Amino acid sequence: MTEASVVNSTFTIEHDYAIGPTRLFEAWADPDTKARWFAGAAADHHELDFKVGGLEITRGRTGEGELLTFASRYHDIVVGERIVYSSTLSVREAPVTVSLTTVQFQPQGDHTTLTLTEHAVYLDGHEQPKWREHGTRHHLATLEAELTAPLRQI
Repeated sequence: MTEASVVNSTFTIEHDYAIGPTRLFEAWADPDTKARWFAGAAADHHELDFKVGGLEITRGRTGEGELLTFASRYHDIVVGERIVYSSTLSVREAPVTVSLTTVQFQPQGDHTTLTLTEHAVYLDGHEQPKWREHGTRHHLATLEAELTAPLRQI
């Protein structure tokens, strides 16, 4: 049995993108684009209702076959400027991480600085802050690759 524990942590990541804030923001708002860079091919399910009060749900499996669910609710959206959402990562429907995230888009000439700040509570040792920060950095790099990839054929 896992011993009950709580770890609180906050991290901030800045990432520069060689595009304007409108296109960068759209990569968070468009369900197909978000599924490619955030959920990835390993996800079994991804849905996005990008509006205040809307939900985003991503489901997949661990290497051991356990169900993972990442569910987010959007609390504040200012088009091209910021997104605020809360999330729960669950394993077999038991919450292991609960977080509040703010994403800001700051135009810098012909590019954009994205600043992501996450405040989280990690429950019972299932996840560690450094793992979450590493995963978030990976997502932001995948987003950059998505935005610089050759245009997709429809």
